[in-house]
Amino acid sequence: MDGSSYYIPAAAMAFACAFKTPALIRSWRDPLLRSVCALLALTTLVFLFAAPPTIGNVNVLTGVTNASALLVYCLLSAFSAASLVVVVNWRGGPPAATRRVNRRIITGYAAVIVCLAVLFRLGDTPVERLRDFDTYYSETPFIREMIVLYLAAMTVAGLAMTLMCWRWALQVRAWLRAGLLIIVTGYLFNMAYLAAKFTAVIGHWAGLGLDGLSTDTAPALASVGAQISAVGFCLPLAGRRVSDSWTTWATYRRLGPLWRELRPVSAHAGSDVRISWWSSPQLQVTQRESDIHDGILTLFPYFDSVVRERTYDAAVAAGSDPVHARAEADAAMVAVALRARAADPEGRVVTSAEAGDTLATAHGSPRDLVRMSMALHRSPVVAAVWDQAGEQSR
Repeated sequence: MDGSSYYIPAAAMAFACAFKTPALIRSWRDPLLRSVCALLALTTLVFLFAAPPTIGNVNVLTGVTNASALLVYCLLSAFSAASLVVVVNWRGGPPAATRRVNRRIITGYAAVIVCLAVLFRLGDTPVERLRDFDTYYSETPFIREMIVLYLAAMTVAGLAMTLMCWRWALQVRAWLRAGLLIIVTGYLFNMAYLAAKFTAVIGHWAGLGLDGLSTDTAPALASVGAQISAVGFCLPLAGRRVSDSWTTWATYRRLGPLWRELRPVSAHAGSDVRISWWSSPQLQVTQRESDIHDGILTLFPYFDSVVRERTYDAAVAAGSDPVHARAEADAAMVAVALRARAADPEGRVVTSAEAGDTLATAHGSPRDLVRMSMALHRSPVVAAVWDQAGEQSR
């Protein structure tokens, strides 16, 4: 594999990390976000420093033959620790217990990194190897132990990650479940990477000539696994954002029928400052709700509680549950008030203030306004009241 085979996944990991960075800045104290960003950053560094061109440059800059091998092994061990910390933080639980487990993981892998450095210092690697360090030095005292140690540490983390994510995926749903299953898939590729590395090293000991598994097959598997895992870590966040936006826009659209009827009678119609079309969905919904409330206040003198009560009874008789029946009753009262105001635009007629108070209290939330809007648009009971009011106004 040439340098691009490493730099492309490094760029993909960097992009995933950048995708998470805005959320990290907003919620720096969130341990889950910190651990995910650390994991993605470490994955980026692993691929960056494992590329043969970078290996050669690091060796030259440090003046130590094969110093880059130690650096990559240490980064891989840190990556293994970060993987386990992410899952522990993701699962949640008592903060004290979570911190205690994280400290044990970090301490254990910090000890592994120290051992790697000591073994490298005790060993002898006089010949620079850019691509086949694992197999070339697999029989060298101390270096042999260093190679086995880093592979074993990665295997423990990989198995733990795969099992924990799989078990957790069986307990959750939607975007989180999909993300966990994708992570499991990515780590299966990582396990295949480790199997290829172990097989190549053991094959070298046995004289089987399987070095290609380490130099060619393993890096390809690691690249695919890392990119799949990155998708899995980012998918729940992106999916949640898409779902939230979809829900918000659905609310905006469902408020449309009520908004279109009340907007012309709003006290601020034509005079208030309108938000831009590219504003956030939440702001768009807030603007529409504000227009609806303004229209309700304008219609206040025309509300008739008798219309509301009769429509409620008719809706219940037609099979509506109490919640929807109340929405239909309020929508009918708004419809009649609109007809009444059209016939008396100067507001000489003042009926029941009690009805207006009831409407304002019962429909202070977006969900209730949505029910009213949908009832105004779809309810046959409301349509009948609307038509009757139109005939009376004529």
